[in-house]
Amino acid sequence: MRGPSLSRESWTKVDLYIGQALNRSDAAVNLPFKAIREDSVVSEKKETDAKGYWAATIRLTLTLLAIWFVVSYGAGILFREFLDQFAIGGAPLGFWFAQQGSIYVFVALIFYYCFAMARLERKYGVED
Repeated sequence: MRGPSLSRESWTKVDLYIGQALNRSDAAVNLPFKAIREDSVVSEKKETDAKGYWAATIRLTLTLLAIWFVVSYGAGILFREFLDQFAIGGAPLGFWFAQQGSIYVFVALIFYYCFAMARLERKYGVED
């Protein structure tokens, strides 16, 4: 039994039609209405999570910057006279904060920021 005899150009057209049919079956145009509606609901939920993540990130950053400002500027300059009543290692506490304490607090804030951001990324599902 012999199959249809088509020219090479005709077989190319058949391949092209099959390729278009396969691509069309993967397109979103053929998805049922329910699937499209569920996709739009999921994308709205992701947008809400992104806004919550951004608000939490801003809140964390501003809080840590405020702590850093109070420790470095407040303890080292504004409250220095009050803190000098106490001593650490023989040095007045206000002087100690101005020279070393604010740096220690800054390094601790960096580690806390890394830990807190990893927690926020897991909470809002934006981790890599």
